[in-house]
Formats: sequence, structure tokens, C-alpha cells
Amino acid sequence: MDQPSRTIEGQTLARDAVATLAGDGPARLLDCDLEGANLSRLDFTGWVFERCRLGRTDFGGAMLELTRWSQCRGGHAGFKGARLEDAAFRSSDFNNGNFRSAVLSSVRFEDCKLTGADFTDARALGLRLVRTLLVAARLPGFDFRKEKLEGVDFSSADLANSDFRDAVFEQCSLREANIEGARFENADLRGADLGGLDILGKPGRFRGAVVSAAQAELILSQTGIRVRAR
Repeated sequence: MDQPSRTIEGQTLARDAVATLAGDGPARLLDCDLEGANLSRLDFTGWVFERCRLGRTDFGGAMLELTRWSQCRGGHAGFKGARLEDAAFRSSDFNNGNFRSAVLSSVRFEDCKLTGADFTDARALGLRLVRTLLVAARLPGFDFRKEKLEGVDFSSADLANSDFRDAVFEQCSLREANIEGARFENADLRGADLGGLDILGKPGRFRGAVVSAAQAELILSQTGIRVRAR
């Protein structure tokens, strides 16, 4: 989609003003303040948000396809049930954001902070994560099969029943994550911090997975077995 022809800069906007703008097609919001605004169920298809303040802003049920988000700050923002197909988030902070039941097909998060974010029941086919913090986030049942995960921190995240089969981890962390029911068959885990994971107690779910010698030693050490060079 082409860049929006209208740029709104440096304004504090409430729902009425935003709804009026939305009626005229995509806009680019630059350095705007929308904190706490109720923007639920509005149509933002193709909009661009740059350096916007979005703390506790409610985008619940909104149409957000093809949106672009850059250097935004949106702690506790709400995207429950929103449609975000083909959206891209870059260098933005949505810590503790609510993405429950959102549609996240082909969404890309790059260099983002999503600590504590809730993605329960989100539909996320083709979700792309690059250098993103998901510490203590909730992502139960997510499908990462055959995905390449780069610089993603899942420390203490809820990954129950998620699918990491054939996935490749590069500079990632799974430390202390909840992996109950998750599957890692044939995954390349050499680039992941596996501290605190009960891998030996779930051997079938890791069948064919690849780990480094140092990781294997760490896994065995959790059972009390010591590895020594001959």
C-alpha cells in the first residue's frame, strides 16, 4: 500500500477527532498523543503511526490491516479482537499489551518490547519475530513450526502447547518458560538459552532436536550427572 498522503503531526487526539480522520482514508500520525483514547472498532487500514504515545489506548476490534508502527510507546495498549493482518511493528514498546483474540496473520515485530503481553487465542499464522522481548508474555498454542526465530527472548513466557517443530533459534532465550505440551521435534536449539527447562522429562517432544555440547552438559547436570572429558 502507498504511503498515506496526509500527515498529522504533534497533536493530542481523542476519539472524535480520530474518527473524523478515519473517514477520509489512511493517515500518517507523527509524534501524536493518543494515550488512553478509546479507538475501538475504527478503520485504520493502511495507517502509519510514528513516535506516537499510545499508553492504554484501546484499539479493540479495530481494523488495522497493513498498518505501520515505528518507535511508538504503548504500554498496556489494547488490541483485543483487532485485525492486524500484514501489519509491521518496529522499535516499539507495547509492554503488557492485550492482543487477545487478535488476528496477527503475517505480522512482523522487529526490535520491539512485548514484555508481559497477552496473545491468548490470537490467530497468528506467519507471525515474524526479530530481536523482540517477550519476557513473561502469554503465547499458548502458537504455531512457530519451521520458523526462524532471531533474537527473541521468551524467558518466563507461557508457551504451553506451542509448536516449535523444525524451528531454528538464533540468539534466543527459553529460560524458565512454561513449555507444558509444547513440541520441539527436529528444532535447532543451539542458539537458545535452555536454562530451567525440563527437557529430559519430556523426551518425546524433543525427539530429533539439536543442541550443542555445552547445552547437553547443562541438561545432564540438572539430573546430577556430571560430564567429564576423557
